[in-house]
Amino acid sequence: MLSKYFKSTVAHTLCLFKHRRVDVVSLMALSSVLLVASCARMGAPDGGWYDETPPHVVSTSPQEGATNVKQHKIYINFNEYVKLDNATEKVVVSPPQLEMPEIKEEGKHIVVTLKDTLKQNTTYTIDFSDAISDNNEGNPLGNYTYSFSTGAQTDTLQVAGTVLDASNLEPIQGILVGLYSNLADSAFTALPMLRVSRTDSRGYFVIKGVAPGSYRVYALQDADGNYRFSQKAEELAFSDQLVSPSCKPDIRQDTLWRDSLHIDSIIQVHYTHFLPDNLVLTAFTEKQTDHYFLKCERTEPNYFTLFFSSPADSLPRIIPMNFKGDDAFVVEPSAHNDTITYWLKDTALVNTDSLQLALQYFKTDSTGKLVPATDTLDVLPKIPHERRLKMEQKTYDKWLKEQNKKRDKGQPYDSVMPRPLIKMDVNAPSDFAPDDNVAIQLSTPVAQLDTQRIHLYAKHDTLWYKARFKLVPTLNQNRQYTLMAEWHPGIEYSVEIDSMAFTDIYGNVNASYKNGIKVKTEDDFASVMVSLENFNGKHAVVQLLSSSDEPVKQVATSNGQAMFYYVNPGTYYMRLFCDDNQNGVWDTGLYSEHRQPEATYYYPKAIECKSKWDVNLTWNPQQLPLNQQKPGAITKQKAEKQKKIQNRNLERARKLGITYVPKMVN
Repeated sequence: MLSKYFKSTVAHTLCLFKHRRVDVVSLMALSSVLLVASCARMGAPDGGWYDETPPHVVSTSPQEGATNVKQHKIYINFNEYVKLDNATEKVVVSPPQLEMPEIKEEGKHIVVTLKDTLKQNTTYTIDFSDAISDNNEGNPLGNYTYSFSTGAQTDTLQVAGTVLDASNLEPIQGILVGLYSNLADSAFTALPMLRVSRTDSRGYFVIKGVAPGSYRVYALQDADGNYRFSQKAEELAFSDQLVSPSCKPDIRQDTLWRDSLHIDSIIQVHYTHFLPDNLVLTAFTEKQTDHYFLKCERTEPNYFTLFFSSPADSLPRIIPMNFKGDDAFVVEPSAHNDTITYWLKDTALVNTDSLQLALQYFKTDSTGKLVPATDTLDVLPKIPHERRLKMEQKTYDKWLKEQNKKRDKGQPYDSVMPRPLIKMDVNAPSDFAPDDNVAIQLSTPVAQLDTQRIHLYAKHDTLWYKARFKLVPTLNQNRQYTLMAEWHPGIEYSVEIDSMAFTDIYGNVNASYKNGIKVKTEDDFASVMVSLENFNGKHAVVQLLSSSDEPVKQVATSNGQAMFYYVNPGTYYMRLFCDDNQNGVWDTGLYSEHRQPEATYYYPKAIECKSKWDVNLTWNPQQLPLNQQKPGAITKQKAEKQKKIQNRNLERARKLGITYVPKMVN
């Protein structure tokens, strides 16, 4: 498209031609302009700039903020063609509509049809969030809310804040946030919310159209769409404080930019400040207490697994129906008895496709009490026995062919196909620290363990000496053993496991294993010393985190001091949770007892650790609001990134070698 300057120059020169008053200067001006335009066309990718201006509302019917409204159909008119993105999830109507409203775009219009009966003397708001964008480039309008009233006045107060995951302070996007004027705890489970909104990508929400009064605030992942907490699996949050919305005149400073680098001016803007605007809700999912049988899986022929909905105090009873059950299984329960694996000892049972059994256990009835229950199961393997035989025959034929080739070439060969070996995974990291241990994970249950076939050697000077060690089952880890020893910094060790050290329930044994370990010196590590302010006497667990927000080390403390030794050089972060019941794990909340989840805090900065360094930190976990604590580098739920249109224009400007300043849209 020709610029105004280009058009005017061409028009002026053509006029001179027409009146035959053209001179050399005019000819040069025309040729240079055409040359510049030609060069611009040759170098311009895709022909022009992408539109980055969002649509704007030009009119509504009924008028925005109208009173005494009776009609159910609302028209919102824009200056250009628009489209709606995922309106059923993003658009929220207050008061909540039990019958889903019809929301659709029609060219330059959006039409909303409310299906529920309109309540008298009530302010209605339709929060579109970022569902509206222009039809061509997808520029979002932003957080647009339309409101009207069926009474003589429109309520205009607002309540705003942030919803975070209670366990890790991640912002929660798309969760429902609502108000109750009924202050009873039972209202959240019995009545729909009075006014609602949804959080954006920052976890931020604004509930508009609120009348003066006192309210309770809740957040809810509303699985069944009834705007109340009716399912235990629904994520929720609640505030212990009542909120009383208000407003006041206020002034803020806005910065006007001349371009991307230079400030043009700073102006003061008068506005209405709605309060509260900084609520923080920490959302959680209640621990599942209803106990019932979920499913049975037999992914491999030699074991099957039972899954239950929640932990149990005892194991279920298995009653075989088509096989003898005396000593038929090796039972491997999980730490809380909610997942139990049964290994079949007898190979005849392994080769049986259908294992019929009765499962006796306790389940929760409609009144919440545990009652005896019996289910009949037909446990089938993923791959039938006949198909497995064919697969085994192919494996045998391949092995036999290889041995025949070796024999024909005069090479050593096996006359009997070897038995399968136990899969043994030994975790002995190369960057071994003095407080590490070696973990040995086995693929099948162990029937016999010969510790005489397991050796640990330490190298002193140039000689190897036997080192003392202890091999113990790893707590809460089935088929895993921990090799514990006194690991001296700077010393080289050798872990050696002879064949037949482990024999499983099928008579299979392990292969031999040998691996060297070099324990790093103390100079290779850093240490982190943390002093907690206002936490002396409080039980807490402090965790040193990786860049993926996963615990690397953790320590329990009750004296306000946390010490981390043998920290590998790198960048770390830190989290703390209050261990109120001193069980060493973070515990969720329970709404029926009005119990919040155990409080979680994040150290707001990265922690740089270098070898030979001692990092000393003083941290007041309650100094910053929760929504300002978690560092952005480890926050997985990011705020909406810069618009794709602006990115495309920036790329275009880069190719042209010019400066591009994105438009600032309020």
